[in-house]
Amino acid sequence: MRRRFNWDKRYLYWGVTAFCVIAAALLFYFAVGNITVFGSAVSRLVSILAPFIWGLVICYLLSPLMRSVESRLFLPLARKLYRKNKKNDGHRFARVLTVIFCEIVLILVLVALVYLIIPQMLSSVQTLISNSGAYIDNLSQWADGLFENYPVLDDYLGGFLDNFNTNLGNWLETKLLPRVGSVVSSVTTGVYGVAKSIYNLIIGIIVSIYLLSDKEGFVAAVKRMMYSVFSVETADRLRSGLNFVDRTFMSFLNGKLLDSLIIGIICYIVCSILQMPYTLLVSVIVGVTNIIPFFGPLIGAVPSALIILMVNPTKCLIFVIFVIILQQIDGNIIGPRILGNSTGITGFWVMFSIILGGGLFGFWGLLLGVPVFVVIYSLVTNLIVKKLKRNDLPWELEDYKELEYIDPATLQVVKKASVRREELAREKALKQEKGSREKAGQETVSQ
Repeated sequence: MRRRFNWDKRYLYWGVTAFCVIAAALLFYFAVGNITVFGSAVSRLVSILAPFIWGLVICYLLSPLMRSVESRLFLPLARKLYRKNKKNDGHRFARVLTVIFCEIVLILVLVALVYLIIPQMLSSVQTLISNSGAYIDNLSQWADGLFENYPVLDDYLGGFLDNFNTNLGNWLETKLLPRVGSVVSSVTTGVYGVAKSIYNLIIGIIVSIYLLSDKEGFVAAVKRMMYSVFSVETADRLRSGLNFVDRTFMSFLNGKLLDSLIIGIICYIVCSILQMPYTLLVSVIVGVTNIIPFFGPLIGAVPSALIILMVNPTKCLIFVIFVIILQQIDGNIIGPRILGNSTGITGFWVMFSIILGGGLFGFWGLLLGVPVFVVIYSLVTNLIVKKLKRNDLPWELEDYKELEYIDPATLQVVKKASVRREELAREKALKQEKGSREKAGQETVSQ
């Protein structure tokens, strides 16, 4: 007589778990052993998906504008137009108008960037390069007049400029001219890269139209997948964490972009009034580098000041003073009004995140290091708070600023001031007891 096999789901779970662990270990071993191949494969995949990445970025950046315009302009308009239609509330009509409006705004910004700013910047750069010799001569004459009473410094600076001109000429003759062929090939590669970027941007705009048109549907699909894979508690925590990441990045990026735009416009207006050379080029440098927190003003001010220095050293000094005043106004008035307390971390951690992000990921690390660190910092802080609450320990940061120790019996914070008061009371009691003994001893001797 055959015995029936008793199926137990535990064996299936153990088997699937063992398979996943072994597969993950093999994949990790393969990735470590073939890190170059793995990196090139990831780079290839990112290159293929670049249009969709562009589309996601455009959709993410346009989402706040879409929400505002749709709720305040097109939805009220659609409700008025469709108020007699019981089958259609006009929401789809409002969404189409909103998407078209947002994409037109994006295209206008790109067109303004390409046809208004970039040609003038290229013209300024070409003029700067072609007149570099005259600018160096002007700088040399200005230095001669400045250091006329200091012959040692004058000779040193004159020798430095002469050596610079000589080295520049030698570099052009011995380094640049023999490599014209490689320069041409590099230019060709650069043109191909620009064309590919334009293609990715166009496809990305088309992808963003699809995403914005049915944004709620895509978000709902992601939520459904989360709740199907994870438990309800885990999915709720994950959804809350993603919402926090979204708020952090959106508030930081939008605030920084608006702040940098305002700083660039102010810089352009003031530099135009002061008749600074290369006003547009300098303003764009100051505005773009201002996106980088903490180090942005310094990064933008140094090359801008050097450009103006070669044309007019006196105006360079005026520009440096103006930039210092502008950055103080931005750091104390404009920035806090726009950004508020979007980071939620101290200046030390801001500097730490920028240095670490820039060292690891370059420009993107400088730009996104702060919001990424804010997310990690908040995650670690929440884990610490949750662990303290689970152990019935004080979790407010203020409770630990004057902490001497935690009473193991009551789990309450004992502050340094309380310990000091107890020590003083103990010392006072000891002194009183010692004085009483001395007084009693004197009375005994007198008797």
